Amino acid sequence: MIARKLRASMGAAVWLPRLRPTRSTDRQPVGMREGVGVNDGSVRLAPRHQPLGPARRADRGDGGDRQPPVRVDAFTGPLTQHYHVSLAAVQVAFSAFVLTETWLVPAEGYLIDRLGPRVVLIVGGVLVGLGWLGPGLWAPNVQAVIAWYALGGVGAGAVYGGSIGSAIKWFPDRRGLATGLVAGAYGVGTALTVAPVAAMIKANGYAYAFVFWGIVQGLIVVVAAMFVTHPPRDYVPQGWDPRQSRQTAVRISGREFNPLQMIRQPTFWVLYVMMTMMAFTGLVVTVQISPIASYYHVGNVPLVFGFTALVLALELDRVVNGVTRPLWGWISDRVGRENAMFVSFSLQAVSIVAWIGLLGNPIWFVVFSGLAYFGWGNIFSLFPATVGDLFGRRYATTNYGLMYTSKGLASILSGPVVALVAQQFKGNWTPVFWAMAVSSAIPALMALLWLKPITRRAVSGRDQAEEGTVVPMNPAT
Repeated sequence: MIARKLRASMGAAVWLPRLRPTRSTDRQPVGMREGVGVNDGSVRLAPRHQPLGPARRADRGDGGDRQPPVRVDAFTGPLTQHYHVSLAAVQVAFSAFVLTETWLVPAEGYLIDRLGPRVVLIVGGVLVGLGWLGPGLWAPNVQAVIAWYALGGVGAGAVYGGSIGSAIKWFPDRRGLATGLVAGAYGVGTALTVAPVAAMIKANGYAYAFVFWGIVQGLIVVVAAMFVTHPPRDYVPQGWDPRQSRQTAVRISGREFNPLQMIRQPTFWVLYVMMTMMAFTGLVVTVQISPIASYYHVGNVPLVFGFTALVLALELDRVVNGVTRPLWGWISDRVGRENAMFVSFSLQAVSIVAWIGLLGNPIWFVVFSGLAYFGWGNIFSLFPATVGDLFGRRYATTNYGLMYTSKGLASILSGPVVALVAQQFKGNWTPVFWAMAVSSAIPALMALLWLKPITRRAVSGRDQAEEGTVVPMNPAT
């Protein structure tokens, strides 16, 4: 049945193995109706995945950050019913995806820097496709679903790392804007597929949706990867002089550091701590917004056109999440990375403090959740651009991959650790919000008072290796 539907919908003879009949429970996922969640309506899914529609967003409360172009959260209800397992068991699959997507980026980046982006991105596209096809075709139990999700995470990490790395290398004169556009597209790309995927699951079952979108995503990524290359080693944008850039707001070191050299620099660790703290503040809002709204009794308050405060907050967060990255990247290209960090991180701290006193107001709940995303989402443009500025573009993919692991650390702190803290305070989130405010204010001050002087010394060469010193790693250019 599913194979015939896919052949018809894709307009070509596509071979697909026979699938098990779709259950009625597959066709109507729990929580697809407005205001109804999995089990008791208050379930949160695993960190860092955007849902497929307003109802799923209300169930989970996740603005997401960077995942495959199509999200898989609407599959949670059907999977729990089909395999007769708890929600926690299905959440393991999401966690497996997150871990492989985040923590393997340095290794994938090394391969990209060494072999070039095309081969690795093509393999990544194949793995992304398999990560979706597997749960729909070859998953006799939930353990198999977990394995397929983990495989898809490997592919998604390769695609993300390669895309950001290429932006850093091709646009040294506009690194903030370039990386912001890539990261923003990665975060907002779900908008075009939210309705189709949700409707497909409702009409044809989760297995059909997995297979269809696995084929579509895999083909798109593989075809697009064939056109991605790295610039020549001596590439310089027309009319841009990297030597003059050292005298502008954006300081570029003019050196190339391989990963081993980079991690020996104090600048790297300053950046790593800053990104971890800012990612923590943002991921708390991303992961925990549903229980926060529930505790303060604002989540189910209708505001506009029947949409609740929680649904509106999540929809606003998704839009802001995509806009803030290129916007702050563009600003940083003009005023400097450290100055942009100071302003945006300070805005985050002030917004969170103001939010504490208005958590029980549904309108302000929506507004301040959007401001929270506006203040932290830019780390995915500011930090990769800074890594390229200070440590060069030759190993940029690997170097930023190492920096990106800070988000994996932050996801642990913002997920289970924060949940335990909130539990100790009987669900009161005020202590967590104060911790978030402090974790935003400290990086803001670090950017201005610590990172800026260190960067100035790094560019002048007093704190880092001599210009041009690089341990050979045979990178592809």
